[in-house]
Amino acid sequence: MEIISTALDLLKRQAALEEGLRQPGGIRVTEERELHTLRERLARFPYPNAIEAVIEAARNLGRPIDLMTVPDVERWSGTPHQSEGLQ
Repeated sequence: MEIISTALDLLKRQAALEEGLRQPGGIRVTEERELHTLRERLARFPYPNAIEAVIEAARNLGRPIDLMTVPDVERWSGTPHQSEGLQ
């Protein structure tokens, strides 16, 4: 569950930063740097299947990532409390 939770947290933060880019006035340079760093961290995330599970669950449930929860992802994937095994 911790792996899915971490992946979800990273993706939610990315969504928040990207939303800030679309707002009038945009985001500050520090947030832009954070977004760049976050994207690199996601690219190097040791469990890419966890990231894909979150993205696919959101897509299939028709919900934005920032509204997803770990139980949502687990219910969609059919692996409650076994998300540690996603690799």
